Order: sequence, then C-alpha cells, then structure tokens
Amino acid sequence: MIKLHDLWFVPFLNKDRIEAAIDEVSDKLNEDLVDENPLFIVVLNGAFMFATEVLKRYTHSCEVSFVKLTSYEGTATTNRVNELIGLEEDVVGRTVVIIEDIIDTGTTIEALSGLLESKGCETYKVVTLFLKPEVYNKNINIDYVGIEIPKRFIVGYGLDYNGLGRNLTDVYQLKSTNMTNLVLFGPPGAGKGTQAEVLKQKYNLVHISTGDVFRYNIKNATELGTLAKSYIDKGQLVPDEVTINMLNAEVDKNSDAKGFIFDGFPRTEAQADSLAELLTSKGTSVSAMVALEVDDEVLVQRLLERGKTSGRADDSDEGVIRNRIKVYYDETAILKNYYQKQDKYFGVDGVGAINEITERLVSVIDTL
Repeated sequence: MIKLHDLWFVPFLNKDRIEAAIDEVSDKLNEDLVDENPLFIVVLNGAFMFATEVLKRYTHSCEVSFVKLTSYEGTATTNRVNELIGLEEDVVGRTVVIIEDIIDTGTTIEALSGLLESKGCETYKVVTLFLKPEVYNKNINIDYVGIEIPKRFIVGYGLDYNGLGRNLTDVYQLKSTNMTNLVLFGPPGAGKGTQAEVLKQKYNLVHISTGDVFRYNIKNATELGTLAKSYIDKGQLVPDEVTINMLNAEVDKNSDAKGFIFDGFPRTEAQADSLAELLTSKGTSVSAMVALEVDDEVLVQRLLERGKTSGRADDSDEGVIRNRIKVYYDETAILKNYYQKQDKYFGVDGVGAINEITERLVSVIDTL
C-alpha cells in the first residue's frame, strides 16, 4: 500500500500483467499496420510509459507525434478538455493511431477525434492500455485494448494523482478507506462467535463464516457448492480457488458493507495471499488479524463445562479438546507471523466478562 498526497492506494495490477497486455496489443499492431508507415499520436502525460513500450515493440517504420490534453482534476473527470499542446503534423491521407493510457467516459478521445477530423483525417485507430467499459459512453470505436478494468481510480504506469504516481511500474487503485476488514481468530472456547456477533452489530460489518458459507452453498446446490461437495465426497480437500470464489460471491452480495469479519479463513499463507488479492480487487485490504488469547487450561475447563449442555462429543473429551487447541495454534502460528510482518496482528486478552473482552477488542479496532 502506498500514500500519494492525502490518499492511500492498494496494489491492483503488477508489471508482469501489464507487460503481457502490451505484448498482445503490439503484436496486433505489427500485424495490422504492415507497410502503413503510421503516425502514432501519443496523448501526454499519461501515455508516455505505455507508448514507449508499444513503440519499442513496433517493428515497422512509423512517425510519432505528441498532444497534451487533460480532463482530470484530482480523482474525478471534469468532462471538459483543455488543449495544451496541439497537433502540427499533416494527417490528410495518413494512417493515424492514437495511443492513450486510459479511456473512461471518453471525453478526451472525443475531443482528439474532433481535432483530427478538423485537420482532414478521415480514418484513425485508437489503442489504449486501460478501458473502463462500464462508463465509456462515446460512439468512437476503441480498436485495441490492453486491459479492461472496473470503474476505479488508478495510478501508476503513467497515470497520476495530482502529479504523483506516474513513475510506478505497477498499477495501484484508490483504497476504500471507510472499510474495516478483520480476520478474527480464537482457539476453541475463546468466545470468538460471541464477540463476532457483537462486533458485527457495533461496526455494521458483515460476518463471513467459512463453515456457514460452505453449508449454504452445498445445501442450496449452487454451482460452487456442488463443486465443493464433489471433493468432499471423495474425501479430498476443497481447493483454495473454490473457497475464495465462494467468499468472493459473499463479498459481492454485500457491496455496500462497511467491512467484513472473516471467520475460519484464511488458514494458510496461500489462502491469506488469495484473500489479499480478493480484497485488492474490491479496492480494499485486510485491516487486521485479531486473535483472542486464552490460556489452555482455561479453554479446557470452558469447553468441558460447555460440553455438559452443548451435546457436542468434542466438548466432552479432554484429549480431543487439547488436540483441537494444538491444531489451532499450529495453524495460527503461520498466519500470526504473516500478519505481524505487515504490522496487522493484534493479540487480545480473551479472559474475563464478555463486555470486558469486547472493550479490549474495540480499543484495538478503533485505532485501525
């Protein structure tokens, strides 16, 4: 995560993904423009990195010109274009290719097409590194698209926020700063379920229990539930990809949420990476891993007491209880280290009255 001026941005697309898209676009240009001697018009400032890579890959003769137009102030388009540096070359009868960094509403490309037509250009092609199809509202055809992206404000690879970020080789998206996303952990008997319900109500968060999500999908025979059941029936572990797709569906169902409590996921570093990628794609990130810490002997006594009324066999056998606690710590140790490296791990004393434990959790969450 990086900070530019007053805003935080989270990773969105890495350099390898961007360069793969540039390779594809460049291959098509080389194939389509053989013997055309095209005039490439680079839209500054944003397209300079993209244009450089495209032109390095273009293997035929060409000419290059530059125009500078702008329709952004801060993170919002102004829906107006100011021509700062115009086009001097003769475009009559030429094969013209406009190179853009990003096209959203299409205001800039519309203004540039009008400029070309006023100078006698009859046909031209448009190539852009990024396109936001859900907001593009012009009738101008976009001939070559590197990557289609959702309606998000991004920086990097030539794109900026008030002058900063153009030099970044990866692309970042604006972080949704109003979301609180917690990975909640606690050993068996720590009271995690009780506290999750309290935190959900207090912070208006959505509680996503992996176990509940699995049961819902399997019971309702969803496509993902059927796929998960096919592995379970064979005695196999459900692949992480299936689990993360289920969580993605739950997050999408609650797109207006203030944040999420993830319960039972992740369990491994690979799953933690997958969760980070999922949240990054939504413009947010894990705020913290919060773990309730309770002495083993207290947990054993709590569970044995609970077993008198819960009817659960695994709450009545001390040997089983101690093994469950051991498994928890074996799993959590990996994730504790993972989130500690990001300064996102918070251990909270889980002994005391429910309201006392809640106060401790709240004091942590309120600092995030």
